Parts: sequence; structure tokens; C-alpha cells
Amino acid sequence: MTPAIRVKGTGRKAIINARLLDPAEQTDSTGGILIENSKIIDCGVKVTRDNLPKDCEIIDAAGACLAPGLVDMRAQLRDPGFEHQETIETAGRSAAAGGITTIIALPNTDPVIDDVAGVEFIARRARKVGLAKVFAYGAVSKGIEGGEITEMGLLHQAGAVAFCDGVKTIASARLLRQALSYSTFFDGMIVQHPEEPELSKGAAMNSGELATRLGLSGVSPLAEVMQIERDLRLVEMTGGRLHFAHISTGESVEVIRKAKKRGLKVTCDTAPFYFALNENAVSDYRTFAKLSPPLRSEDDRQAIVAGLADGTIDAIASDHNPQDVDSKRLPFAQAAAGGVGFETLLPITLELYHNGHMSMLDVITKLTTAPAGLVRIKGAGTLEIGTAADLVLFDPDRPWKIDPYQFESKSKNSPFDGRLTQGRVLRTIIDGREVFADPSVAEGA
Repeated sequence: MTPAIRVKGTGRKAIINARLLDPAEQTDSTGGILIENSKIIDCGVKVTRDNLPKDCEIIDAAGACLAPGLVDMRAQLRDPGFEHQETIETAGRSAAAGGITTIIALPNTDPVIDDVAGVEFIARRARKVGLAKVFAYGAVSKGIEGGEITEMGLLHQAGAVAFCDGVKTIASARLLRQALSYSTFFDGMIVQHPEEPELSKGAAMNSGELATRLGLSGVSPLAEVMQIERDLRLVEMTGGRLHFAHISTGESVEVIRKAKKRGLKVTCDTAPFYFALNENAVSDYRTFAKLSPPLRSEDDRQAIVAGLADGTIDAIASDHNPQDVDSKRLPFAQAAAGGVGFETLLPITLELYHNGHMSMLDVITKLTTAPAGLVRIKGAGTLEIGTAADLVLFDPDRPWKIDPYQFESKSKNSPFDGRLTQGRVLRTIIDGREVFADPSVAEGA
């Protein structure tokens, strides 16, 4: 694919000759987008060079895909408190390089986002940085300690888009029931890390033959589905909205599929780790592949792919979890769990398209409209006229080898290190401003 061609002007900006992917309208067509004052003012086949105002800056997409900016509904930004691993600024640069324009940050910072001041701090810092738009989850329990419930109503009014206890399971049935009941007053959503904590305590990887051979303690996939089954009873009891994060097992997919058929208010997401990798990635004690939940069997991986294809799994999130070098350069059992994910989110997810599991439009829906709808962010994940011009231009076929040391993220702990993949972000635009351009399409290319 030839590089995009830019013709400079003043005033309005247009992207022409693009493959337009609008998941909100479920359209995949050829056309362009016209932007003015940070908003989309026209979109479609009629946006061509001949129909543009004379004072318009033009980007010729040369057939590349143009979609709404990605909405990442699960990421750890580490700011405040753990800035040696990531900051809102480095996360913003990394997200922009990955085509992500909106991030929902987990509340397990220091201090924890369990009061209005914490929510306002994240919003204020993100505005100052001026890269990806950042929203925050509010904590369900004070200090994410699993005891006393937070002032969820006040957090919601301050801008918290949903509620979770970060990477911790809400283990107390009493607390989760209380949170689900309370959230119904403002149609809030509770997000659960589904892993029965007693069964998973001290585990380093998925249980089974490989764990035994490596001499590592394992956690059964049943720890995930047992937590889900308990929590579904609380959804029945309260009528609340419950979302399960990063599901990783085939049984979880089946249980959630049945719950949806029964009409329960339950949704779920997964991460690229769980449909692109299996437990064999840790066979050489590779700590970059130590994740939470752990990588599962090949059967589980295939079940996650099937759950995405049939709509049981609603969305795909990066599960961005930056760890510093010292946290990963340890014996496998002692190493921290987690992998960075912003800059691999799109290319790894595009494997679902390249491998024939999902259409291009369905893949983009899982990354844009679906997560935006779950956390109720209006105007995100769409190319609708009048909405913010948050866009990603990408070449779905461009091959490259993943090298975490080229990432914009402060941390480099990617389990996809060295993987050959297809799909590269060319430009990321937020509120009409170009915040990232691949060197091959940059000025003068």
C-alpha cells in the first residue's frame, strides 16, 4: 500500500480515499471524512477531493482503513503512585501509537481511585497531557480492600464510568450484592475479575500437565467459572449490571452464553492474550507470558475465539498491565503477572479477521462501539456526524515483527515479543488533531 499523501491547507481537514469502517452503522464502504473544529462534519462517499473546500488540509488515505478510534475498556496507567512503570503521558503516547483514543483506567493506583478527588485527578491530568482521552473506574470497596463500599453515587456523578476493584476479585458476596443493588439506582455497571481467590492463591500458571512438568503451582480453570456462577446468582437477586473482565476459559464462555439467554444483565470482555496465545507460551519459564488470569489450554483459546465470533464475548480490551524490568526478571513463581497491550491490541485482534473467524467490521466493533456502549461513553466508537473526530487510519495487511523495545510505553513486558503479525496504525487523530503518524506516512514521506 502506498503511503498516505498530505496536501496542506488551512482550516478544515479531510481524509479521502479511505475504506470507511463505521461499526455504529455497520457499514464498510469507500469514502472520506471531513473535520472542522474537532468534530466530524461530513462522512461518506461524497467526501472527495473535488468536493472539498479550498482551504482544506487533505490526507489521502490511499485505500487504508479509517475507523473510529479504539476504546480500551481495561488498562492500568500506574499514575499516580507507580510512575516508574507507566504515566498518563507515556500511556497516552503508547495508546496513540496503537490507535487507541479512549482509555478506561483501573482504580488500583496509589492512592486508590475511591473518592471524587481521585476521579477528578485522572481527568485533569489526562486533559493536561492532551493525548488519549482517559476515563476512570471507581473502586467498589474503599482502598480496594474488599470491606466497606465506596460512595458509588458520588463517584458516578464525578465521572466514574463503572466500578471495579482493579485486579482484585470482589470476593465478598455481601459486598458485591450491595454494590449491584446500589448501582441500579443510576444504571451503573460493576466489573468483576472472575477468579475464586482461595483456589488461585499462590498459583503461577494454568494447572495441568505442563504446570506439573515445569514444577509450577497451577490454578484450575474452574476457579474462574466458579466465581462467575456465584456472581450470576447475585445478578439474579439484585437485577444489577455485571461485567466479567478478561475471561479466559471455555466453560466461562458457555456459562455466560446461557446467562445471556436467560436475560440476565451480564456482559464480558477478553484480551488478545487469551485468543492469540495458549499456555505453551510459558513452557520455557518466560515471565513475559505470566499473566492474570493465566494463559490457558489450546481448547480454551479456541473457545474464546468462538465466543467472540458468536457474540457471547461483547468486547476486546488490551488489559494493559505494565511491569518494570525488576518485576519480571525473577523466577517464574515470584515474577509479577501482566503484559503491556496498547500497541499490540489492533494487530493481534486483526488476526481474527486474517484467520477468517470474524469480518473486519465485527473486529472493529469489538474494539470501538461495543466497549463504548458498555461504559456509556457517548460519541465514542462511531463516525456519526457531529461527534468528536477520534479516528484511526490503519493498513490491515502491513506485516511487521513485534519489538516491545520500540514501544512508546515505559514498560516493555509483552508476551508477543518477536511475533510476526499484520496490521499497522498509520495515523491516530483525537479531536481532529493528529497525535500519531507512522514514520512511513509522516511529513515528507
